[in-house]
Amino acid sequence: MNAPCPLCSPAGEDVVHREERLRVILVDDPEYPGTARVIWNAHVAEMSDLPPPDREHLMRAVMTVETVQRRVLAPHKINLASLGNQVPHLHWHLIPRYADDAHFPQPIWGSRQREPDAQGLAARRARLPALRAALEDAFAAA
Repeated sequence: MNAPCPLCSPAGEDVVHREERLRVILVDDPEYPGTARVIWNAHVAEMSDLPPPDREHLMRAVMTVETVQRRVLAPHKINLASLGNQVPHLHWHLIPRYADDAHFPQPIWGSRQREPDAQGLAARRARLPALRAALEDAFAAA
């Protein structure tokens, strides 16, 4: 790598769960409130680089976040993405999607389809404290 990895040396992350192998953060995205990332702490680029028990552990964390997002936020869909094209450090994006969001049905990195509804965004942002509490509870119970 030519530059330091921003996921190996994070700054300013909103961490809701941290353990030896991974961490879960909430992403401050004004158009996609409730977006989270599950980040593998070791610098690994691909899922197949992990031994099977670590893969299973990582995917359990991803599924925990998705389950909580669905329960608390009631989105139309959850988009899961593990890209790593710009930052080759294993991490999963979990993005709650709504039929009236700015890009739906396109990916959030695709062409904008409309201006998001301000009231809808405000209502989604208002659920963020409940999302945080539910994520903390889910990981504490795991």
